[in-house]
Amino acid sequence: MPESFASRLLRWRFNLFPAYRGTGARVTFIADDLHEVRVRLPLSWRTKNYVGTIYGGSMYGAVDPFYMIMLIRLLGPDYVVWDKAATVKFRKPGRSTLHATFRIDDDELDAIRSAAASGDPIDRYYTVDLIDAHGVVHASVEKVVYVRKRVAEG
Repeated sequence: MPESFASRLLRWRFNLFPAYRGTGARVTFIADDLHEVRVRLPLSWRTKNYVGTIYGGSMYGAVDPFYMIMLIRLLGPDYVVWDKAATVKFRKPGRSTLHATFRIDDDELDAIRSAAASGDPIDRYYTVDLIDAHGVVHASVEKVVYVRKRVAEG
């Protein structure tokens, strides 16, 4: 699915937001339906560490917010969504531009809605890889996202 004006505007907002901008990464694509987001993390003076590779913090910061934000937008206001935990496995030093792609399909959204229907909180696990142009994985990040159906106030 292509980008729309609204998803392009969201991409620009991410890229201009100081906390995200500081990672050195850039959002390169947000699908109109928010089911896919792509990120690029170049090796540059902003992301290079003492030994000439991409900082681990830049790698994690580049991928940190997306699953939570995608789920908040895709599930809507009837759900509470929070990042709960993350695990980073550094596999190879980042010596070139790295890319990550986040996807959430309709089956996953249906599974979340079904599991959270009782009102009990659930944890969903997502893994995203930072890969180079040759498809080599340099880091894998597992995110744990907390989801709960909102309790009606009243």
